[in-house]
Amino acid sequence: MQMTNKIVNSPAARISSLADSFKDVLKRGQQYVELLDQLASTDQAEDLLTAASKLTEQDLHNAFIDFPQHYQAADYYMLFMGRLLEMHQVASVMVDENQQHEFVATIDPLTDARFKFVVGANGEAAFTEQSQQQPLFYMNLNQRLFQFNNRALVNYFIVYALKKHSDLELRDAIKPLIEFANELADDLGFTINLGILNTANDRRFKLQQPDLRLTMIDRLFVKTGETDYMLMNLPHNSGAELLLDQGIKFDLSFDPDDYSQEWAFSVKDPGEQVSFFDILLHYNLVRQWYLADRDALAVRSEQLIITDDESTSPVATTVPAAPTEPTEPSPAPADQVTEPASAVRDSEKTPTDNGDVVDTETDEDD
Repeated sequence: MQMTNKIVNSPAARISSLADSFKDVLKRGQQYVELLDQLASTDQAEDLLTAASKLTEQDLHNAFIDFPQHYQAADYYMLFMGRLLEMHQVASVMVDENQQHEFVATIDPLTDARFKFVVGANGEAAFTEQSQQQPLFYMNLNQRLFQFNNRALVNYFIVYALKKHSDLELRDAIKPLIEFANELADDLGFTINLGILNTANDRRFKLQQPDLRLTMIDRLFVKTGETDYMLMNLPHNSGAELLLDQGIKFDLSFDPDDYSQEWAFSVKDPGEQVSFFDILLHYNLVRQWYLADRDALAVRSEQLIITDDESTSPVATTVPAAPTEPTEPSPAPADQVTEPASAVRDSEKTPTDNGDVVDTETDEDD
């Protein structure tokens, strides 16, 4: 035993350990450079995903040798997003390196906002607006999952950003994020959940609270008295339907044939191009009514399920505690309305949900 200790602690052993460390660092450094080249130059989505996934997990730590300046996992998520959008000629999201050598994104026309990825313990990354700390969507590269955060979408765009930007500017800002989600689904087979950005007519957005006081509908009825819109009772007293312009119908109802009778919002329009988010964004009448009683009307948020590689049982979810609430916006005239995305021009319509809805659990509301 004493002889072994002498060998380990001998100058030769030390030199050998240092040499092995150099070899290890050089080998990992070569792999690192190859992955960086692949991330920067490939025009194949699968190769892009492979490089980004491996880079987020790359461990360059060595006890003997400090590896030169390199990026962090959050930066590779941002570079992956920027490259995939670039491959699809989406130029409205700009990815740049700041003075701290972190990659941040800006979205035209929100030039005053900065977005970064925040990586969680289970490998999920949250695309987070920095001033309000709102995680707009979550992504997991290894499990190919993507989901918008309903609550953060309302907090940032509807409550906060609408005080500084027009609804049409915010409509343009959300479009590349939806395009990114659909590109993940189309190119890489991601399971995506667009949440309240989903435009399918059959999509129902269930409320967080199981029961709804009918006074909520009464308050909407009173507000419609100041406008040209009409609120209709649905059959079997199962809710109400607000008739908006251009054939858009906005419902708050429950299924009378469903024992649970859970209340939910739905949006129906001829071209299936208008989402619940669009209704909140473009119609002051609905927005003011919704925000005034948000605790009662909040839409349920769904959660991605992150599973262990060796098990199909869920072990964690990506959605953390609810984001900080921003300041409520100043009220606007209830009858003021601007055209929804579907009414502007066909080339600017919000993309539909091309991905499947992820298997989910429910927890926080929007």
